[in-house]
Amino acid sequence: MERLTQYATGGGCACKIPPGELEEVLSGFGVLPPAEAEAELLVGLATGDDAAVVRIEGGTAVISTADFFTPVVDDPYDWGRIAAANALSDVYAMGGRPIMALNLLCWPREVLPYDLAREVLRGGAQVAAEAGCHVAGGHSVTDPEPKYGMAVTGLADPGKLMRNDAGRAGLPLSLTKPLGLGVLNNRHKATGEVFPQAVATMAALNAEAARAAAAQGISCATDVTGFGLLGHLHKLARASGVTAVLDAAAVPLLEGAREAVRDGYVPGGSRRNLDWVRPHLAADGVAEQTLLLLADAQTSGGLLLAGEIPGAPVIGHLVADRGHTVEVRA
Repeated sequence: MERLTQYATGGGCACKIPPGELEEVLSGFGVLPPAEAEAELLVGLATGDDAAVVRIEGGTAVISTADFFTPVVDDPYDWGRIAAANALSDVYAMGGRPIMALNLLCWPREVLPYDLAREVLRGGAQVAAEAGCHVAGGHSVTDPEPKYGMAVTGLADPGKLMRNDAGRAGLPLSLTKPLGLGVLNNRHKATGEVFPQAVATMAALNAEAARAAAAQGISCATDVTGFGLLGHLHKLARASGVTAVLDAAAVPLLEGAREAVRDGYVPGGSRRNLDWVRPHLAADGVAEQTLLLLADAQTSGGLLLAGEIPGAPVIGHLVADRGHTVEVRA
């Protein structure tokens, strides 16, 4: 079988443009509203949230997002499942339900057979079907590196959105999937070792977690993907004007994640995440390897919730702004 990860310089959400560089590109970038806008923009660029949201006639919130990346695993069907679950996650992180998706496929057609592309698309369709989401076409281009993902449209009640700027002091922080996906994927790319626990975690939808959050009335959330737990927590705390206190010992980790860090399988994206967050971080006495895991670039990670739901460990809490966005306690 072709090792798809060998055709990509990056891998999964670790191949994102680094957060600091992206913010520099977007700084001062304003989008003028249409002269005759028929929809009210509820969530846009301002806080770097997971998806855009507009309210349309009738009081419905429409959620729009897109996400695609290079292969994170060698199995094409699994890659398709993971990429679809990752794209759908942005809708769940906003408190919505996905209704339609469009495939985004970049393919080195002279290097990799279309049979592999078909398997990628089949995996994406399977996960979209599990989510009750239609897949209605998409777009494809020739590309030296294979890439796959989806543009997703969802619906929500505008009064029940989950946003990254709605946190407040006193709320607990919960995480619905364990960390370590970036380092295990990097080890897989380097050695060919397969980690079923990582594949299962990445292919799992965040649908149930989103429903549980809605049932608890949670209004602040984000999903943990390419910027790592520390990066996404920094963005949430900054947008909400609070400081997040994180209990490192309470953060769940995938089996083998600590060993992967110990053995040096840390993606460049994870190191860049930590470098970006470090000026906003208080972490006296916390080991560097632990910080790398907390900054590890996740692909299709869990929801980070300002609130509690059944089955999700509480990993910290929000407090009043103390001059930095994240405090990590060993």
